Formats: sequence, C-alpha cells, structure tokens
Amino acid sequence: MNVNGSVTLSEMRFHAMHGVMPQERKVGNEFVVSLRVDYPMDKAMQSDALDDALDYSAVYAIVYREMEKPSKLLENVAGRIISALHAEFPQITSGEISIGKIAPPFKSELSSANVSVKFSF
Repeated sequence: MNVNGSVTLSEMRFHAMHGVMPQERKVGNEFVVSLRVDYPMDKAMQSDALDDALDYSAVYAIVYREMEKPSKLLENVAGRIISALHAEFPQITSGEISIGKIAPPFKSELSSANVSVKFSF
C-alpha cells in the first residue's frame, strides 16, 4: 500500500518579536501559525508505532523554536520553519504554512495579516 497523508497543527499561538518596525521588535506581537505537512503514512497505518509516524509534538517544537528567533519578515520565519522541518523530517514531501500577525502596526479592522507558503521537496 502506498498512502500519503497529512499532519496539521492549527492555529498555534505565539508571542514573538517579528516585524519591521522597531517597536514590534521591542514589545512583540501575537501571532497565529497553522501548518500542514504531508508524508507517506502507510508504515504508521500498519504498525501503529510512533517511530513510523511524524511526531507532531516534535513538529510543534520546531515551530516554537523558530518563532522565538526575531525576524523582520514573516516570509523569513516561514522559510526557517520549512528548512528546519525538512532537515529534521526528510520524509516530509510537501505542505503549507500560514503565519498571521494578530495586530499589524497600521490602522485596520482585520483579525490578522497573514503570509502563506506552499512548499514541496
């Protein structure tokens, strides 16, 4: 059997120091991150063993670690997360990440300003 599936971590919330404006990098902002990663699932489906699956707690730890590193651009944060995931989990074949800034530093009535990236290896 050849089965591809996804692990999705939805609406992870972080306080981080990302932004172009000096004030953003000083006091930070609230961010929401959603991530889907695709990988071959057939072994995990048959074995019921974590070693054959993608450990989503380890995926979360990578997102958390990269969100802790200040960046000016959300695109840079997304790129770092994608690179770190690929280095740690070479079985990931593709996915999508969305990073939203809850209160962007301009007058607006919106719930967040988001950057979304689709990727494949």
